[in-house]
Amino acid sequence: MRALITRKNNNLKFSDLGLDRPLLNALDALGHDVPTPIQVKAIPTILDQRDVIGLAQTGTGKTGAFALPLLQRLAAIGGRPKPHTCRALILAPTRELVTQIMNAVRDYGSRLKLSSTAIVGGVSIRPQKTTMARGVDVVVATPGRLLDLIDQRAMRLDSVEVLILDEADQMLDIGFMPAIRRVVSMVPEKRQTLLFSATMPKEIRKLTNEHLKSPVEIAVAAVSTPAERINQSVMHIPAGSKIAAVAHLARENMGKRVIVFTRTKRGADRVVKQLALDGFEAAAIHGNKSQANREKALDRFRKGACPILVATDIAARGIDVPGVEMVINYELPHVPEVYVHRIGRTARAGASGFAVALCAPDERGLLRDIERLLKRNVDEVAVPEGLPEISMRDIPREPRQRDPRAKPQHKKRSHRPRRPGGETAKDARNGGGQEKKSSPGPNRRRRSNRSKQGGQQKSRAA
Repeated sequence: MRALITRKNNNLKFSDLGLDRPLLNALDALGHDVPTPIQVKAIPTILDQRDVIGLAQTGTGKTGAFALPLLQRLAAIGGRPKPHTCRALILAPTRELVTQIMNAVRDYGSRLKLSSTAIVGGVSIRPQKTTMARGVDVVVATPGRLLDLIDQRAMRLDSVEVLILDEADQMLDIGFMPAIRRVVSMVPEKRQTLLFSATMPKEIRKLTNEHLKSPVEIAVAAVSTPAERINQSVMHIPAGSKIAAVAHLARENMGKRVIVFTRTKRGADRVVKQLALDGFEAAAIHGNKSQANREKALDRFRKGACPILVATDIAARGIDVPGVEMVINYELPHVPEVYVHRIGRTARAGASGFAVALCAPDERGLLRDIERLLKRNVDEVAVPEGLPEISMRDIPREPRQRDPRAKPQHKKRSHRPRRPGGETAKDARNGGGQEKKSSPGPNRRRRSNRSKQGGQQKSRAA
């Protein structure tokens, strides 16, 4: 098998990687003929049950690289999972990415008798408890909801044979590292661990050193190398003209799928509102939206009913929609690698695409960091004439969505209800609200004596 990998990737097929016939039939049905470089290198290594660190940029086929050998291993072992347990656990940072992985697992395993489920927040936890009560072969989850199920004793991790961390650096950025460490401490020491990431920060490297056993590191396509078919450009523009520039670009690309990335959730909502005022159909997707609203927005975007999707970075790696022709960086990210993940939403599956960055004067340092990572300058394009300046403060905020499942908050009542005259019941007992004079207690006498003595000492010292 090792000899086969030395051949050129163009000559390799999935049948050369050691995959069984049911998986090959599923791949044929999906139209997947040629494995990607990360799949060529990772699949045989994972089939050998080695721990793996996979470094590859977004859109390179990482999901297939770990899902295919995982399904083959579980099918070969056979058996059924115990109640409240799973045999394989895949962690991902966002609900969208969990859904994407879950769909791939089900497509690849369509000819295998294996069960799988997705565990994410934003939806009712009760059906997830019911599913886990029967036991599941493959669980794909976000760390937060997974720990909710564990804390409610609806799930255990003592039967996990394979642990997979996908987009580990994104989970670090979101703040999931404490949750990941807790999850890793609950799974058996005798297991196979696979970690896939686009970058390798120190914290992730430390995690791999602590919890992976002699891992094989597989690096394909440096993170600073976005798809060659992406035409990148930057527009130096005042911050107040950015929304007008987005509307101008959307008008020039009418009918095409466009993703606009903002830094904040509030900014995403305001961009959508202004685009609606300009006559464009747009939808926002970010962490404050319910899971139902996020899925609805993505579904409309896929079908072309809503051609513009405005997203925050938390959703950058969970959007896998074919045919995205343009990515607009409304605000430049503070982390240069995030720029690569953003523009990677276009030019997927061999297609071409455009990426435009709107750079305000105070963002030029961020642009230099991005160009340093890319090792080249981004081409500058002229700003369209006559763009009006619109401040984000001038755009009204969207009303905050209230969770229908949340309990109503009642105003706290005073324990001493007042009577019509403004007095409390205690006041009435004490004589119509008049102050009742009482002699100070012994403790108050001591404190007052000490304060007097302290004052005398200070006056003497003065």
